[in-house]
Amino acid sequence: MSIDLRELASPRNETIPDFKAGDTVSVSVRVVEGERERIQAFEGVVLRVRKGPNGSFTVRRMASGVGVERTFPLNGKRIESVQVTRRGRVRRTRLE
Repeated sequence: MSIDLRELASPRNETIPDFKAGDTVSVSVRVVEGERERIQAFEGVVLRVRKGPNGSFTVRRMASGVGVERTFPLNGKRIESVQVTRRGRVRRTRLE
């Protein structure tokens, strides 16, 4: 049994475009509540993007004056789509 490393390193979720820290994105996430399933949108500024097989990205938004951060896996099965709303220009790879 041989494992192809290129297959492991490649992203499985093809609906995610290229984006970086500082960009404003809208993430559509599939949420399961009991037997019901719906799509929930989470829009905010990307704080960081981690690459690789276990990569993830963190999005921050302001909800009722409170900052809400949410981390999504790049290869997550619950992510329906990611749309880049606005490109940002920052001088850092990770925002705090």
